[in-house]
Amino acid sequence: MRIETISYIKQHAATLSVEEPIVVTQGGKPVYRIESEASARLRDEGLALLKLMNLAERDIRSGNTLSVEDTLQQLQQQLLQEQLKLHE
Repeated sequence: MRIETISYIKQHAATLSVEEPIVVTQGGKPVYRIESEASARLRDEGLALLKLMNLAERDIRSGNTLSVEDTLQQLQQQLLQEQLKLHE
């Protein structure tokens, strides 16, 4: 991760490469981070996946799960209901 000053960013804004994130400092302290859109998207997707995994883990611990048979039965019922709606 590169570390640059605000002055450097201002002077080189048109030619900055953000293949790796850049930490921007002011007065020697980090104040901003610049990263590519692709990197930000990957990070956001990773966080969303972690949240989903956390929710799934909580459901498993609390016993809020379905067997394969129950799941198939519910899906078949939903499919039948949808088919009936189409034929009305």
